[in-house]
Amino acid sequence: MITVVGIGADGMAGLSAESRAELARATVIYGSERQLGLLDDTVTAERRAWPSPLLPALRSLDPDTDPHVLASGDPLLHGIGATLIRHFGTDRVRILPHVSSVTLACARMGWPVQDTEVISVVTAEVHTAVRRGGRAVVLSRDGGTPAALARLLARTGRGESRLAVLEQLGGPRERRRDGTAERWAADPPTDVDDLNVIAVHYLPDARQGQVLPDDQFDHDGQLTKQSIRAVTLAALAPRPGELLWDVGAGSGSIAIEWCRSATGCRAVAFEQDEQRRERITANAAAFGAPVQVFGAAPAAFGGAPDPAAIFVGGGVTGDGLLEACLQRLPAGGRLVANAVTAESEAVLAQWYSERGGELRRYQHYRGEPIGRFTGWRPAYPVTQWSVTKR
Repeated sequence: MITVVGIGADGMAGLSAESRAELARATVIYGSERQLGLLDDTVTAERRAWPSPLLPALRSLDPDTDPHVLASGDPLLHGIGATLIRHFGTDRVRILPHVSSVTLACARMGWPVQDTEVISVVTAEVHTAVRRGGRAVVLSRDGGTPAALARLLARTGRGESRLAVLEQLGGPRERRRDGTAERWAADPPTDVDDLNVIAVHYLPDARQGQVLPDDQFDHDGQLTKQSIRAVTLAALAPRPGELLWDVGAGSGSIAIEWCRSATGCRAVAFEQDEQRRERITANAAAFGAPVQVFGAAPAAFGGAPDPAAIFVGGGVTGDGLLEACLQRLPAGGRLVANAVTAESEAVLAQWYSERGGELRRYQHYRGEPIGRFTGWRPAYPVTQWSVTKR
């Protein structure tokens, strides 16, 4: 059995009697240098600091030797406990949690835990902690994370957001510093402890649950319009934790909407134009969307993880593009392709005749002034082919 003991910044003093007893009987204890340094002389076990990279060392643990592992706070909150259970199973890993940094942060802020989002940027990109409203506790990678997040918030129109940087929570050196994102971005402290979390109240609150208006995206005209975006997302049918490929991504609007649609959704955007790739990156950062940006499809497919779904918004007539997409799509994966030209529509009709699926055409109109009256101006019709790979 692998026993995982959560420990806080207060060290041994904050441990329960059960956790103390486990550490006292341990023969070998694994943990980071900082965590191992919190143990006192009552713990006589051999102490082994984790090497880098960590994952191979975790896999080499032998539950039959009764190893003990130290973790920060609650080991199952973005912690090592979940990784160990994934590798060894629940019947071979025992968790003894400590009070989490999220619980402590919410207590300091007076925020209900159930109403507070938890975001980890310990391994993720900092821009994934950008939000359009609400409150979150952000788990930092190091002392530079608060300033990096503040700069992103200020850059994406969220400079009014309130930040509380909480260092060494629960320990004798606990410290809290408050300010706006704009102020932190302009004059960040240089002495922030690496052990910190950031409580963020995102302002102004501009959250929106459904597909976004077109003017929310920076684009050069290569944008799937809001109404078509809605039916495209419906056809793609995102599920929590899935990865989308957005091929011929343009402004990245479909990739970003996919990431917003369900918990844990991620996307890879393929775009041949360098300026558009930069625009996709900026749009993704503005919404905190975990979007990786790659070059032209299908040449760049080799460096990307396999998708659960693929959207083709551009390049349908490209030689071998749809074949390459379907080749990388796993069984049960969904492919949706949109076309606005007669040539690309003909390609989709041919694929539909050969592979089945659903073929639809969408036509919408917008009311515009005609003198003192109103007339209907048609948008380009969009043909959509969707199919599930067998």
